[in-house]
Amino acid sequence: MSQASKENKNIEYDENNGFALSISKGVSQPDSINPNLSLHPKKYRRKSLTKEELSNGLRNGNRMVLAKAITLVESSRLSDQKLAQELLQEVMPLTGHSIRIGITGVPGVGKSTFIESFGLHLVNKENRKIAILAIDPSSQKSKGSILGDKTRMEKLSVHPNVFIRPSPTSGSLGGVTEQTRESILLCEAAGYD
Repeated sequence: MSQASKENKNIEYDENNGFALSISKGVSQPDSINPNLSLHPKKYRRKSLTKEELSNGLRNGNRMVLAKAITLVESSRLSDQKLAQELLQEVMPLTGHSIRIGITGVPGVGKSTFIESFGLHLVNKENRKIAILAIDPSSQKSKGSILGDKTRMEKLSVHPNVFIRPSPTSGSLGGVTEQTRESILLCEAAGYD
């Protein structure tokens, strides 16, 4: 090896082992990205909605409240499960007035493309208000999901009469989540047909 490569800052020469990359010290990280967060942690937490706020938001078709309500029914916390059951009981009279369609298939077959085309027809030509619950299989190893269906439906995802919610199966079999039924009921209560 040439003397120039021995003198390179990023490479150290060891007589016994040959060349090896050296480790740069790097840049030190601050203790916190937002120092105010550690001073007032409760100030920056999202506000939990009450059953009445959730129910009224669903009745008014508020998409943010619908998303929070679905997150609530998907939660494994006992307090959230109790509130979710109370909410479902309250909005049950608003449910049962929709057409439910299930679409399944192997990866890459064109499910998202079909759903976008069919959905755009429903909202533009039939003047429908549609909710799409996109279920994505979870990895056996990492337990994570890609949840990319919403990004594949570019035109549909920005339409004001469309709500798209990607959810992982979290190990549940059959192409649905354990809370798909409850999520459908919440979408119906929010006025999606």
